[in-house]
Amino acid sequence: MINGKRVAVVMPAYNAERTLEQTVREMPEVVDIRILVDDGSTDRTVRLADSLGLKVFAHDRNYGYGRNQQTCYREALAAGADVVVMVHPDYQYTPLLVTAMAGMVASGVYEVVLGSRILGGGALKGGMPLYKYIANRFLTAFQNLFTGAKLSEYHTGFRAFTSEVLRALPLLENSDDFVFDNEMLAQCIYFGFRMGEISCPTKYSEEVSSISFGGSVKYGFGVLATTLKLWLQRLGLVHLRLFSRTGRKLDMNYYQERKDRTNRAPSV
Repeated sequence: MINGKRVAVVMPAYNAERTLEQTVREMPEVVDIRILVDDGSTDRTVRLADSLGLKVFAHDRNYGYGRNQQTCYREALAAGADVVVMVHPDYQYTPLLVTAMAGMVASGVYEVVLGSRILGGGALKGGMPLYKYIANRFLTAFQNLFTGAKLSEYHTGFRAFTSEVLRALPLLENSDDFVFDNEMLAQCIYFGFRMGEISCPTKYSEEVSSISFGGSVKYGFGVLATTLKLWLQRLGLVHLRLFSRTGRKLDMNYYQERKDRTNRAPSV
């Protein structure tokens, strides 16, 4: 807890058995709620998460990274979190920074905080492949130009949000794939939430969950499309549910009506 705010860490997991324990061991004491959502893993991720004392929810099959996050945020809100930090259980981002990121949100300075691999120049030193680094810089420059934001990167998976942000965004209009992350930031920019960044070291290894080259190309085009959609929406040339205040949001009644709070998430 920070400043009277309950802090939740959510971990969208898929075959994270080899790195999960190290990730959890570094989690700071300020974390009140620790949630892992498994997206159809074929290894021992769920069993290990249970043994580590995490609150575990398991999808009945692989629905995708974006759908996994929807369940993460739903469960964090249902558990009464005021600040929600997403940490990947592949140990690419150090959980030691959760306190700093959650503090920036809990203090009321920012409503969204990103852990940037670019600030501090540690991306390449941490093993980020050169082609991903170049793509990151190009896409970020393109997005800053068309969104008017001045972020150092849009592609980090280390993020902190207020509960109000998660309730306000039409997250059910987003992709089930990796572009969910980018759509979420585009929504935050469109709705005017205060966003900050903190320098974050990164670690790339065989255990790090990563998109294939083909998946990276697909993601890149998805980022370009999302940015142009935001730009056209601002110009009034399109009216997309992705940026609509009446778009589908996380339905809290969906979870409040559940009587059986077992460790298996319902089909989503």
